[in-house]
Amino acid sequence: MTDCFELLQEPRRPWLDADALKARFLKLSAAAHPDRFHGGTESERAQANDRSAELNAAYNTLRETRDRLFHLLELERGTPSRDIQRIPPGTMDLFVEIGQCCRDADTFLASNPNSESPMLKLQRMRQALEWSDRLMVLQRQVNVRREALETTLRSLNAAWESAPSPSAPDRKTHLPLESLEDAARAMSYVSRWTSQLQERLGHLAS
Repeated sequence: MTDCFELLQEPRRPWLDADALKARFLKLSAAAHPDRFHGGTESERAQANDRSAELNAAYNTLRETRDRLFHLLELERGTPSRDIQRIPPGTMDLFVEIGQCCRDADTFLASNPNSESPMLKLQRMRQALEWSDRLMVLQRQVNVRREALETTLRSLNAAWESAPSPSAPDRKTHLPLESLEDAARAMSYVSRWTSQLQERLGHLAS
């Protein structure tokens, strides 16, 4: 399995600075860009294309918090994460509320009346604004949850920075992998909720 951290010359850790990661990716990507090898042999051009694709894939994995955490878990454990669909502790209420609100918003969106009446159009606009407000309140709650998770990830970095090297046989015993998996699972739901809410907000605004 490709180690995206190693490929981008980043130490393994749960939280990464997005700007620093992007700067490192751009530097490595520029050095390996296929345009630099347009005068090279076919083999050199193919290798440059492969290298560029690997760097892009690695960057896309590490820049998305959810993907980075599950990738880190798989690297440390040697196996994919287990039971990633299980709802994390403390998120059931928000899970239920967002699910119900999205379903109700979908019902509203599907009931768009085909009417030229100015009164009905105004009523529809007001209802759409009310739904947007409800969804934005939920989005703010999700953002608070995201910020709390990012704080947790920053605190977990210390364990990775002090752990033995990746090749050490006792490395796992020094890493809080269960805590990392809880954070990864929670971030997975945060990302999913954000996507669901933004999708409905986009439909309401159109």
